[in-house]
Amino acid sequence: MPDHLRLVPPWQPPEPLRVVSLLPSATEIVYALGKQKHLVGVTFECDEPASARADHRVIVSGRDTSGMGVADIDAYVRAELAAGRDLYTLDEGAMADLRPDVILTQDLCRVCAVPTGQVDAALAHLQCSAEVVTLDPMTLQDVIATVYTVGTALGARGPAAVLVARLQTRLLAVSTRVAGRRRPRTAVVEWVDPLFTGGHWIPDQVTAAGGEPVAMHPGTASGATDWSDLVAAEPEVVLVAPCGYGLDGAAEQAEVVAQTLTPQLPDVQVWAIDGNAVVVRPGPRVVDGVEAIASVLHPGAVRPSPHVRRVTGA
Repeated sequence: MPDHLRLVPPWQPPEPLRVVSLLPSATEIVYALGKQKHLVGVTFECDEPASARADHRVIVSGRDTSGMGVADIDAYVRAELAAGRDLYTLDEGAMADLRPDVILTQDLCRVCAVPTGQVDAALAHLQCSAEVVTLDPMTLQDVIATVYTVGTALGARGPAAVLVARLQTRLLAVSTRVAGRRRPRTAVVEWVDPLFTGGHWIPDQVTAAGGEPVAMHPGTASGATDWSDLVAAEPEVVLVAPCGYGLDGAAEQAEVVAQTLTPQLPDVQVWAIDGNAVVVRPGPRVVDGVEAIASVLHPGAVRPSPHVRRVTGA
């Protein structure tokens, strides 16, 4: 039989990409790109969308700190790190069962998620050849660029380009609305006991929202700050966005900030902002955070946001 008439087996599509996300922010990006059908494993903190944990196998666990105070959580974290213990447990058996092609992880913060080194060690032990994609953004534009990074790893460059364009358009809209207005001196508090103020992309969020970031850590990690230094910076607005908390938890901690600052800064405005949703997780919703901060700093120019709550201040 001539070669061109030979019967060949029907074409088979490649096996679906199997993705494990070890970051809540990466899980959000996967969903935003419409690639959640490829997601097979997530962490216990992946709660956006709400179905993320229910729809996928949870392969990373950690201590439930919901009943602990902020000082107790800080003490626990410091003790675990000082002892060389990891804050998160990676289920290697589940990882082996899932046979991932791509794993999304980070090296930015040992307190926030499983670090890449721990993932690499587990993969070596399991003899797994999955591609490990490390997401470590430091600036607001870095955060947006991670959409491209994840999109490339998942074969979704087109959807990634569309999503990035939408995010940049929203940032431009905020910039246009606040252009020419006075920039209020603004601090973002990530933790109250001990006091930590924002670093990484958070100062950029303030700048993009039309504020002047003060008593913060631009271009580096969020870090410890003395209360006296925060007072000396004379912020007009303080946004309290504690890592690991939603708006209600942020409001409770914002009350502490208000009680501490107002005797020395009687005119300061203290606001709670949903840190988990729009500030501390480096995913697409950081742009929601810019819009939320702008609504506080420039209420006449930017519409109100559901992600903020005023605690005190005239």
